[in-house]
Formats: sequence, structure tokens, C-alpha cells
Amino acid sequence: MSVKWKNSTNRVLRRAGYEIVRSRRSEPLSTSAALTANGDRLLAAPVFLMSSVRSGSTLLRVIIDGHSAMHAPHELHLRDLKVDLHNDYVARSMAGLGLSERELEHLLWDRVLHRELMSSGKQILVNKSPDDLFMWRRIAGCWRDARFVFLLRHPGAVLASWWRARPRYSEDEAVESVRRYMTALEEARTELPGHVVRYEELTADPESVCQDLCRFIGVDWEPKMLEYGLTGERNFEAGLGDWSARIKSGRVQPGTPPPADVPKGLRDFARAWGY
Repeated sequence: MSVKWKNSTNRVLRRAGYEIVRSRRSEPLSTSAALTANGDRLLAAPVFLMSSVRSGSTLLRVIIDGHSAMHAPHELHLRDLKVDLHNDYVARSMAGLGLSERELEHLLWDRVLHRELMSSGKQILVNKSPDDLFMWRRIAGCWRDARFVFLLRHPGAVLASWWRARPRYSEDEAVESVRRYMTALEEARTELPGHVVRYEELTADPESVCQDLCRFIGVDWEPKMLEYGLTGERNFEAGLGDWSARIKSGRVQPGTPPPADVPKGLRDFARAWGY
């Protein structure tokens, strides 16, 4: 390919966000080459942990983060990380680049997660925030190569834990709040491929569950994952995930038995999830 032809072609392609680059297999991908390989995304094949509130997602997150190849930061709340096109001028300017407010948010999310992964020195980013459930379609559209892990827990146990953390709620309010998460989780679990982890199995036999999870993600199992208290994890704060004494203990503890009765509003999920 002549340099003149290549430069002419690239001028056209750049308007659509692409560029022709020469492959250098012996060298790491530069930022430009990585973008070319992944479209507009720097982050490749991220993993998203999808779960309702109070399902043990912080426990699974810190276990995953104990792996030498996987980085799972505290809750980043991407859903509330937004772009403001403050006036018509900037809106028209970005439109001239082919960028809507929605796509700009996708670029922002991607950059934040990629920056976090690079700072960790690891290879695979695992993201978890329960509110990700309310935008699972956007996540799947933003990262076409994203992988999903669905964490299930007995609906009655989820409700009991959520209500203890929100004692100001009435029973109906607590049930409705939990039901919103479970509805979104079931929709995502039904429509997206992925791997299912059950909280009860994770706390009863963490080694087997984590071995299966590692196989799904494509990494070797590392026993040190279960000793998350030795990794120096300190982000156990309200708003960043679970902050209870159990999670701060630094080790996997047996799960509490679920209540005998499941409120009517959650029984369909108990049946669908095999409880």
C-alpha cells in the first residue's frame, strides 16, 4: 500500500473513527492500535458482575480481586457518571464528530475502567455495581465483547438483608425495592449469555465455585483468592459496596439460612431461580 493512498484513505476513515495501521505483532498494542482493534473502546472483554442488592456481590468482588490477573474495583456507579452537553454549540460540535451524548458517556465509562485496569497492572477488569442492572442493555451495547456473571441469592434472604440495612422502609417498600433489581436481573439473565453463581454455593464451597468461575473467565484458579483479607482491601464503606462486619472479617463465612416464607411479590423469582 503506498503512503499516499494510505493517508488519503485514513482521512476518510478517521471521520468514522477508524484508521489503517501497520501490524507489529512483536510489540504491545499502542493506544491507537488498541482503539483500531476494539472500535472506540480501550477496554477489551470486560466482565460485569450482575446482581441484586444484598446478594453477596461485594464478597465475590473482593475474592475476584485477589486473583493476580483480575481487577475488581469498588462500586463505580457508572450509571450516574454522565456527560453534560451544556449548550447547542457543543452539542452541534460533537454531532459533527458523530458523537451523541450517549456515545460520549460510553467513551467516558470505557476510559475510566481502562484507566483503573491499567493502574492495577492486571489484565482483566471485573466491574460490579447493582445499579448496572438498570442499564444492562447499554453495557452490552457499549462493550460488544463484554462477559457477564449473574449472582443469585434466595429472594427471602435478599429481602431480609436489605430490610435490616433500610429499617425505615415498610415491608411493601422493601419488597418493591428488591423486586426492581430482581426483575432487571432476570431480564438480563434471560437475554444475555453468561455464568451463574449462587451465593449459597459460594459460601458453602467457595473453592469449587471459584474454580468454575475462573474457567468461565479463562484464567487459572488461584487458592489465594479466598484469602481476600490478606490483600489489604479497605474499601468497605457505605456507597461503595457492603460494609458489614462479616465482609470486614477478611474471610468467606457461612451463609445465613433463608427465612421460611417468601413474600408474594418475590415468589416468582424464587421459583425461577430454583429456590
